[in-house]
Amino acid sequence: MAVLNKIRQRSLILILVIALALFSFVIGDLFKNSDALTGGSQDVVATINGTDLNRNEFQQKVKSYQDRSGGRQTSTQSMNAIYSQELRRIVLQSEFEELGLSVEKDEMRDLLKTSFSSYPEFQDENGNFDVNRLNAFIANLKDLEGDTAPLGNFLVNYESWTINEQTIAANAIQQTYYNMIKAGVGTTISEAEEEYFGDSKTVDIKYVQVPYTTISDSLVTVSKSDISAYIKSHEDQYKVDASREVVYVEFKEEASKADEDKIKTDLLALKADKVEYNENSKNNETITGFDATTDLEEFVNSNSAIKYNDSFLRAAELPAVAKDTLMKLAVADYYGPYKDGEFYKLSKIVATQQMADSVKVRHILIPFVGGQRADASVTKTPEQAKVTADSIYAKIQSGTKFLDLLDLSSDKVSNEENGEIEFDYRAGMAPAFKAYAFDNKVGDIAVVQTSFGYHIIEILEQKSFNKAIKVATVATKIEPSDQTLQDVFNKMSKFEIAASEGDFNALAKERNLVVKPITFKELDENIPGLGSQREVVRWSFEDDTETGDFKNFPISNFGYIIAKVVEKKEKGLMSTEDASITALPEIRKEKKAKLIREKLTATTVADIAKNQGQSARTAAAVTLNNTTLSGAGVEPKVIGAAFGLAEGATSKPIDGTKGVYVVELVKVNEATKLDNYTAIINRLNSERRSSVQTKVFTALENAAEIEDNRAKTVY
Repeated sequence: MAVLNKIRQRSLILILVIALALFSFVIGDLFKNSDALTGGSQDVVATINGTDLNRNEFQQKVKSYQDRSGGRQTSTQSMNAIYSQELRRIVLQSEFEELGLSVEKDEMRDLLKTSFSSYPEFQDENGNFDVNRLNAFIANLKDLEGDTAPLGNFLVNYESWTINEQTIAANAIQQTYYNMIKAGVGTTISEAEEEYFGDSKTVDIKYVQVPYTTISDSLVTVSKSDISAYIKSHEDQYKVDASREVVYVEFKEEASKADEDKIKTDLLALKADKVEYNENSKNNETITGFDATTDLEEFVNSNSAIKYNDSFLRAAELPAVAKDTLMKLAVADYYGPYKDGEFYKLSKIVATQQMADSVKVRHILIPFVGGQRADASVTKTPEQAKVTADSIYAKIQSGTKFLDLLDLSSDKVSNEENGEIEFDYRAGMAPAFKAYAFDNKVGDIAVVQTSFGYHIIEILEQKSFNKAIKVATVATKIEPSDQTLQDVFNKMSKFEIAASEGDFNALAKERNLVVKPITFKELDENIPGLGSQREVVRWSFEDDTETGDFKNFPISNFGYIIAKVVEKKEKGLMSTEDASITALPEIRKEKKAKLIREKLTATTVADIAKNQGQSARTAAAVTLNNTTLSGAGVEPKVIGAAFGLAEGATSKPIDGTKGVYVVELVKVNEATKLDNYTAIINRLNSERRSSVQTKVFTALENAAEIEDNRAKTVY
C-alpha cells in the first residue's frame, strides 16, 4: 500500500515526464522533416498555378500508366510522363476557365455522335445514328451500378464511360482554344513582301576577313572576372539545374575461374553412372548417366537449365561456337563442356538425317473463335473446327480432289495459288505447321493444329537436302558460388572501411578497380550499364549527404557499387570553372576583335587586305535570308550589315563568327515587285499556324507558377 500511495503522490510528475518525452519526439520529427515546419506537404507532388497534385492520386495514375505500358517504362519514366500530362492539363485548364470555355449538353451530344456514330449499338435499322439509343445505353450503364456492358470490342461501365466523356470534352475545348489562337495568327502583305525580297533581292559585295587566328591565344588574357561578367550578361545560356558529381567503383558478382572449372567438372561427371544413398529406401542406388540413359529427354530435363529439344537441327540452328564441331561428330559422340553465352554445355549426338532446306505444301485452313487473326466472321469453336477439318481430310482420303475443297479454306491469299505455300526452314511459320512440312514425306497429308486453327496439309515437294542432327544438350548456367559471393561482399566491405580513412581513387587503383564518374540531376535515374538506380541519385541529393560522403548500394543481378559524392552544384548560374569551357573562346574572340579593330587604319577593302596580309574576296547574289557568305561560312552579322549599306559604300569593321570583316557594297540587284503575294501569305500562314500549338503551350508553361516536389515526394 505504501508503494501505491507514493505512486499516486507522484502521478503529476509522471504525467509531466511522459508529456515532455512526447513533446521531444514530435519536435525531433519536425526538425527531421523541415516541411512540417515550413508548411510544405509530403502529399503534394507539385503545385501548378495554385492547383496541388495529390501524391496518392498521382501514384495511382503512374501505376495505371505502367500497367498499360506492359512494364516497358521504368517507374521514373512513368512518373515523368504522368507529370507532363498533369502539367499540361492544369496549365491549359487555367486558361480555359479564364476564357469561360466549356462544353454544353447539346455540344456534348454532337461530340458523342461524332465519336460513336459507327457503333451498331447506337444505330437504327437504317444504320443512322440514334441519339435515343445512346441515351438508353448511358442510362443502362448507370443502372448497372459498376457492372460492365459490351460496346464494340470493349467492356465499359458507367465510370469508364464518364471518364471517356470527360476526355472527349477536354479535347474539344482544347481544340476550340487552339483554333481561336490560330484564327488570330496571320501574315500581312508587308511581311509577305519582306519574305519575298529576303529571297529575291541580292547584292554583290567585296569583303576582307581578318581571322581571329591571326592573333595568338597567348596574347589575350582572360581573367575569372571576365568569365563572371560574361556569364552575367548571358544568364539564360548559363542557367543550370542542381546536380551532383559522383564517382563509383563496381564489385561484380561474377563466377570465378574456380566456379567455372567446377561447373565443367560436374557436367563431365554426368556422363558416367553414379551410386547414391537413398534416404527413403535406405539403400544405395545406381543413377544412370548420360552414357547409358535410354530416356534422353528425362535425363536432360532433370539435369539441364535448358529443356530437351527433340528436333533435327541444321548447322545454322546450332550454337555458333559449336556448330562446326557438332556437325562433324558421329552418333553417340560428345562435345564439351563448351561455353555458350551464360551457359556451359555438354552435347551428345543422338541421330543424324538428311533434311530438306525448303518445302512446298498446300493447305486448307479452318479457323476457330479466339484463333490468331480470326475475324468477326469466324464462329466455330475449336471442337467444331476440328470436326470440319477431319471431315475434309476424310473426303480427300476417299478420293475428292484437294483443289475442289479449297473454297472451304479461310486462307484467301494461298487460295489464289491453289492453296500452295513454299518456304524454307528459317521462315516464320507456325511451329507445328513447319514441323509437319519438314519432318514428313512428299505426298503425306494430315490435320495439324496451330494457333491459327486446323490445317489440312499436303506435302508437295521437298528440296535442297543437307545433313541435320539431333542433339541432347545438358546446360548449366554460369553463376558465382556462395563462396565467390561472400568474397565479393568481403572485398566491397574492406574497400568501404579503407575509404573512410584513405584516398578513394588511390585505394581503387591499388585494387585494380576502375573509378567511373557520372553527373546526376535531381530527377535522373540511370547509370550507364547498371540501369535504373534511383536510390543512388536520391542519396546524393539528400540534405545530410555532404561532399566526400560515400555509400555502398546493392545492384540487382550485378553485385555492389560504392558511390562517392565529389561535388554538389546547386541550381543557379554555372560556376566560372564549368562555364569557361564555352565562355573562354567567346571572350577571347571579343578581345581579339578589339585588337584587330585597333590596328585597322585603312578604310578600303583593298587597302585593309594589303595591310593585314589577307585576300580581298567577292561574293555575288548574296540574299538576306541566306546567312552563308561564300568563302567564309555562316556570317549573319556580315550579311545583315551589307544590306544596310548604300551602293558603293564601305562598312565599318564587323565582328563576325570567324574574324573581323570590312564589306564594300558593289551592286544592289533589286527584285521586281509581285502583283500578288497571296501564295507567300498562304505559305507563311500555314507555317505559323502549324507551330502555334507547341509555342503557345511552351509560353504558358514558362509563365506558370510551378513548385515541383517530385524528387522529395515520389522519387
